[in-house]
Amino acid sequence: MRKTLSTVKRVVVKVGTSSLVLKNGKLNLKSIDQLAFVLTALVNQDYEVILVSSGAIGAGLQSLGLTSRPSTIAKQQAIAAIGQSELIKTYSQRFENYNQQIAQVLMTRDVVDFPESRKNVINTLDELLKMGIIPIVNENDSVAVEELDHQTKFGDNDQLSAIVSQLTKADLLIMLSDIDGFYTNNPQTDPDAKLYTQINKITADLKKAAGGEGSRFGTGGMASKLKAAQRILDYSGQMVLANGEEPSIIFDIIEGKTIGSLFSNKIK
Repeated sequence: MRKTLSTVKRVVVKVGTSSLVLKNGKLNLKSIDQLAFVLTALVNQDYEVILVSSGAIGAGLQSLGLTSRPSTIAKQQAIAAIGQSELIKTYSQRFENYNQQIAQVLMTRDVVDFPESRKNVINTLDELLKMGIIPIVNENDSVAVEELDHQTKFGDNDQLSAIVSQLTKADLLIMLSDIDGFYTNNPQTDPDAKLYTQINKITADLKKAAGGEGSRFGTGGMASKLKAAQRILDYSGQMVLANGEEPSIIFDIIEGKTIGSLFSNKIK
C-alpha cells in the first residue's frame, strides 16, 4: 500500500485522448460515463476533483467524419473548436446522470505567464472546488497553437495537468494513459521491459527510456509525461501514471494500492 496517498484531498485527474476516443475515431462513451461516475463518487466522499481532459481534436474529427488530423494549424483549430463543444456536451450529459455539476475552464499560456491572470484562474478553480463543482480544464486550442503542431512552450495536456496541479497545490495528479505506467523500455516492443512502481527522481536513464509520440488523435508521449512528473516533483507533489482503459482504477489509486507508476519524493 502507498501510505503517502492516505492524506490526499485535492486530486487532479488527467485523461488522455486514447482513453476518450476509440480506435475507429468515435467517442468512448463507456469510458466517459465511467469517468463521470468515479469522479462524482469522489466528490461525494469530500475529495476536491479537477479534470484535465484531452479529446477536443478527436471529438471534432468524429463530428466531421474525418479519420486523421489535418496538417494546417487553422484547420486543427477549427476542428478543436467544434470538438470542444461536442466534448463538453457529452460530459454535461454524463455528469448530469449523477447529479454532479461541472464547469468548463479553457486556459492559454498567458494564464501562467502573467501574475494577475494566474491569480484569477487560481481563485476561480478554488471557488469551484469549494462549491463542490468539478472544473473540466482544457487548453483553448482554437486560439492557442502551443499544443498543436508548432514548437511548444505551454505544452500538451500532460504539461497542462501538471501546471494545474501546481497552481492549485493539488495533493495528487492521476494521469490516465493507454499504458500501465512508466517502463524501463517500450513494453510493446520489448517483452523484458519492467514497470517502475515508484520513481523518486527523474534521471538521465529515465529520460532515455522515454520516447515516442501519442496516438493519431492525441499529442502526448512518455517523454511528455516524464516532463510533467518533473514539475510535480519540483513542488513535492505526487503523480500516478496508470492505464485509463477502465477509469474505475482511480478508486484503487486513491486507496493507495500499488497500481501504475508513482512519482513521489516523499519516500526515499
